[in-house]
Amino acid sequence: MDVLVTGATGFIGSFVAEYFASRGFNVRCTIRKSSNLQWVRDKGYELIETDFSSADSLRKAVVDVDYVLHIAGTIAAPDYNGYLKGNRDTTFYLLKAVEMFNPHLKKFLYCSSQTAVGPAKSLNEPVDETTECHPVTSYGQSKLEAEKEVLNFKDIFPITIVRLPAVYGPRDAALVDMFRLVDKGIVPLIGFNEKYLSILHCYDAVEGIFLAATNEKANGEIFFLSSNEFYSWSYLADCLAASVGKKVIKLKIPHFLVYTSGFVAEILGKMSGKMPVFNREKARDFTQSYWICDAKKAQQILGFQQKMLPLEGFKMTYKWYKDNNWI
Repeated sequence: MDVLVTGATGFIGSFVAEYFASRGFNVRCTIRKSSNLQWVRDKGYELIETDFSSADSLRKAVVDVDYVLHIAGTIAAPDYNGYLKGNRDTTFYLLKAVEMFNPHLKKFLYCSSQTAVGPAKSLNEPVDETTECHPVTSYGQSKLEAEKEVLNFKDIFPITIVRLPAVYGPRDAALVDMFRLVDKGIVPLIGFNEKYLSILHCYDAVEGIFLAATNEKANGEIFFLSSNEFYSWSYLADCLAASVGKKVIKLKIPHFLVYTSGFVAEILGKMSGKMPVFNREKARDFTQSYWICDAKKAQQILGFQQKMLPLEGFKMTYKWYKDNNWI
C-alpha cells in the first residue's frame, strides 16, 4: 500500500509517516522549498515538492496512492485570511487533486483539532462529535472550514476526520519552553481557578490516526481522539515536576498578563515579519477552563485507547529534549 502524508516534516506528521512505514506502507511526503527535512531525510520516503497552490500542483503527490493523510496545517498567521489559506484552501486543493487524479482512493483522512469545536461548557459536559461547533479563535474556525470542505467530498471518495486535543511528545517544539521553565524550577499556571484539559501523547495520537485511516467503519465519520481522563493543570504541573526530578514553584499568572504577553508577541511578530505561535488568540485558548473532549466513539468503533499516561509521557519527552540538546 502507498500512503501520502502531508506535514511529515512537522511534529505529529513525522511520527505518522514513521508509523505507517513501520506497518509496511510505502510513504510519500509533501515538502515545501522552505521545509526542514530533518525528520524525513534518509527514511526511504518519496519526497514531493509542492506549494499547495492548486489541485494541479498536487497531481504528482496524490496519483496512485491508496491513502492520503492530511496532517499539515497553519498554526500561525497574521490574520484570519492567512489561517483560511493555510488550512481551508490547501485542504480543498488536496481534495480536488484526489478527485481529479486519484478518484479510487481508499481513504482521505483529515487531521483536525478540538479547536474546531471549541472548549466544553463544564467538567461534566466534554465536547463530542454531536456538540455544536463554536470555535473561539481564527485558527479553530479555519480548521472547521477545512472540515466542511472534507465533508463535501464524502460521496466522491471515502473520508474520515479526526480531531485531536493537546498533543505532546518528542520533537514538539511548542512544549519545550515549558520544560525549560520546569527544569529551572518554575511551573506557570494560567489564572487563579483550576483548568482542565484532555491531552494525548503523540504515539497514541498516531495509532489513533492509523486506526481511523484503515478502518472502513470510519468512512464518512468524525472522531475525537483523546485521553481517558480530564487532567487538571495542577496535576499536570506535578507530573512535569516529577518528570524532571525537581522541586518547583507553581507560579499563577493572571489572565490579563497572558493577554498582554500575547499582544506584545503579536506586535513583535508583525514587526519582524515572522508570526509567533503565541498571540492574543492563543492567549484566549490558554484562559479557557475546559479544553476537554470525549473519545468514546473512537473507543467503540475503532478500538482506540490511550496507552501513555502523562507522567510516563512527560518523562519520555524530557529525556528526548535532553538527549537532543533542546534543553
